[in-house]
Amino acid sequence: MYYRLKKNCDFDKAFRLGKRSYSKTLTVIILRKENDAKVGYVVTKKHGNAVKRNRVKRVFRAAFREIAPFVLPGAHLIFLPKAGITHGVKETAKNMRYVLDKEGLILSEKGSL
Repeated sequence: MYYRLKKNCDFDKAFRLGKRSYSKTLTVIILRKENDAKVGYVVTKKHGNAVKRNRVKRVFRAAFREIAPFVLPGAHLIFLPKAGITHGVKETAKNMRYVLDKEGLILSEKGSL
């Protein structure tokens, strides 16, 4: 089970020490931890006003819920969407799965989403 990444110091540590991995529509920062499993989302003002930023975060949370059963615990994950791209749940989940699979954080073999 993944919990939310809330503390500012956790975000700062992940930005400083974490590994970045990229896809067409998002970037993920991965900070490996022993037993800790947390996820956070960062949406900048480049995406628009607060309504648009909150929509992007809702889409990202919904997409992560779809792939969460397949993600190995033991890492802090921070997802950063790229600006100027419309984000749908299915496409975002597919990109999240691609990036996490590239980093070896997916349980099963490649399957259809």
